Amino acid sequence: MNKIERIIYDVVKSNPKVKLFIRNIYQSFFDALPRRKEYSINPIYIKEGYFLGFHDQQPFSVDNSIILANKLYMDFEMPTKDDLIDIGYLKFDGREFKEFVKIGETSAWNYHKGCRLQWVKEDRVIFNYTHDGRLGSRIIDINTKKTDDIPFPVDSVSSDGMYATSFSYERLEKFMPGYGYCHHDDISYIDQKAPENTGFYIVNLETKERRLLVSLKELASQALQEENAADSSHYVTHSLFSHDGRFISFFHRWVGEETRKRYTRLMIYDRENDHLFQVPTGYMVSHYVWNKRHEIVVYCNFKGVDSHVLLNITDIAKSHKVGYPLLNSDGHQSFLNDRVFVTDSYPDKWRMSKLFMIDIPSDKVTHLASVYSPSKFQTKIPTKHIACDLHPRVSRDGKYVCFDTVKSGKRALAVMSLVTKE
Repeated sequence: MNKIERIIYDVVKSNPKVKLFIRNIYQSFFDALPRRKEYSINPIYIKEGYFLGFHDQQPFSVDNSIILANKLYMDFEMPTKDDLIDIGYLKFDGREFKEFVKIGETSAWNYHKGCRLQWVKEDRVIFNYTHDGRLGSRIIDINTKKTDDIPFPVDSVSSDGMYATSFSYERLEKFMPGYGYCHHDDISYIDQKAPENTGFYIVNLETKERRLLVSLKELASQALQEENAADSSHYVTHSLFSHDGRFISFFHRWVGEETRKRYTRLMIYDRENDHLFQVPTGYMVSHYVWNKRHEIVVYCNFKGVDSHVLLNITDIAKSHKVGYPLLNSDGHQSFLNDRVFVTDSYPDKWRMSKLFMIDIPSDKVTHLASVYSPSKFQTKIPTKHIACDLHPRVSRDGKYVCFDTVKSGKRALAVMSLVTKE
């Protein structure tokens, strides 16, 4: 963003409705001008009609031969209770996609976070689904097709495959449309602003037991001194385990009933010491991922400045901005290794979404790609969130980046090599 764009964004960023309105008008002026050319360091291979969802899950198998994917049957309408997507994986030979292997289907999904399809262990995956009208999740062995049903929906799974996080997806959809599900659940308490009987849960995938780690009432009581916290509706979202499973991170968010302004705290639960604490990131936090050193790269407000930040969770004093000021706008991160990550940007005024690679020690920012995003995929109102973010996800060996795209005019899954030729 340039300086003027940055100033305007800072004024409207906490109000999604106003932010979308101003952005859409601004971008429409540039539609009459010639399109900018796309760019990529390597060829981009796409498979139309497929997507994954968020940036915080690993879609690649250990050998990169298959990529988890959801098959779509619609592009522009918000999913209803009866709209299904197919669950499975695409075979990949390093240069192009091969056939899709279906292993299931679900009506518990959205465009941005999918159905939370992710690996549980090397040969098993989990995704959210509905059974007899109730939300839950299903584990499937992709080789034997053996299934195991969990009576609760999940958000993220620990690296050992034993635990998962959970919360009310109905409540999430109510206060952050496009990120939850249109299905009812028994833990939403949708008419209460900060109920004590729901909040952030941990699920044991082996015993199938669910435990409430912290209630929304507890979270709200901690934030009562902050702006509008007392008169707002509270919810949780965006949770992840650290790689060793010691920490669980999540967002505590609240939104004003009248102003519709949204505030966010990044919370960390230390399982080793049974301790919950807030990371000092102001009240603007958007996207993040963990590396293997108890560090988080996150876009947040850090010392009064919105930027990508490397947070050292065990020693906050060592935290610092990265890629700033060249990267001064929001993005979805994915680590190649503990010291290098990839992030994207939202479509700019030319409707170009970009991919960047950031080397943390040197603070070097490398432009990887510029990908066109047609205006027909632009979200016009917050309750119809149809936009397609790139949501880059890097393979385990750092050789490939997988992302969602609408560059061809249809939703598609894309893969690009990150290996540069000498």
